[in-house]
Amino acid sequence: MKKFKNIPGQTISDFITYAIVVIAFLIIQPMKSAGLLSNSFSGLLIPICTYIVMAVSLNLTVGILGELSLGHAGFMSVGAFSGIIAVISLDGVVTSNILRLVIAMVIGGIMAGITGFLIGIPVLRLRGDYLAIVTLAFGEIIKNIINCLYIGIDESGLHFSMESAAALDMVNGKVIINGPIGAVGVPKISTFVVGFVLIMVTLIVVLNFKRSRTGRAVMALRDNRIAAESVGISVTKYKLIAFITSAVLAGMAGTLYAMNYTTLAAKKFDFNTSILVLVFVVLGGMGNIRGSIIATAILYLLPELILREFSDYRMLIYAIILIAVMLFTNSIKVKQFAEGVKSKLQSVFKREKNKNKGGATE
Repeated sequence: MKKFKNIPGQTISDFITYAIVVIAFLIIQPMKSAGLLSNSFSGLLIPICTYIVMAVSLNLTVGILGELSLGHAGFMSVGAFSGIIAVISLDGVVTSNILRLVIAMVIGGIMAGITGFLIGIPVLRLRGDYLAIVTLAFGEIIKNIINCLYIGIDESGLHFSMESAAALDMVNGKVIINGPIGAVGVPKISTFVVGFVLIMVTLIVVLNFKRSRTGRAVMALRDNRIAAESVGISVTKYKLIAFITSAVLAGMAGTLYAMNYTTLAAKKFDFNTSILVLVFVVLGGMGNIRGSIIATAILYLLPELILREFSDYRMLIYAIILIAVMLFTNSIKVKQFAEGVKSKLQSVFKREKNKNKGGATE
């Protein structure tokens, strides 16, 4: 035990978070390879990976930065459709599906990051409810733009139109995005292994960001903006860094999600998707990365595997759980009870430790 005394508590906490994800992967992957998982559960693995990345990335904005964003699904959709275009464009150029997927995820993340930069410059000057309303509007604008977008590819390259598929003027080409119908003919190349790697990359980025100098500056802005500005911390700079990082990770998650379906419409990334991810963040704990992972896994699996017959009432169930959590976490009696249990456990451990020391001395 003496070896662990000099290790900071934050490092141990991060190690536990990584360990939970790795252990879950080491249990699920062999079972999946051996065919021990049901088809329904296997089909949920990639969406779970996607929503875990979404929840952790949104926690960077909501929990660590302290700004309420209701348009996170917009970044996901930018990454999804950018990734689809990249994957189909690389068909025949890159033979490895994994390499195509990785390149598409990088492109999707970059496009979402650029979008986050363009949106963040005016949006992050707002605060509170105004910021939430504008990000909500952004998500809906992105969805409507994609609904009006027609993209195809032929030997001469990509063709774009905002009118119809016929206006693409292609010769023996292929339509990639067909307006309200969405993306068609998408290759299903997403894998659970890539999803696991993306979760680990997201955790490394977010947890190291949180412990870094930039992360401490962001949290200082969250806790007291005036005090942070008085010591020379640039509000716009650090808010943009956090916001763009969150957008890039959401874009990569969107690409992973898109490559799990043969067709994908923009309506999938609507307001309800942003609220769903926000529910995962709130129930897991604002700024609590490990809590976001656990809450996402439980709340996504619960309706799909146990409450499938009540799927129409999913958002109602989430709302009730959210209200209950808010009431309990803000209750003075609950906090006093938790503190009492914690102090009793600490006293028990101290007593056992003293007994062990006494026995060792004798």
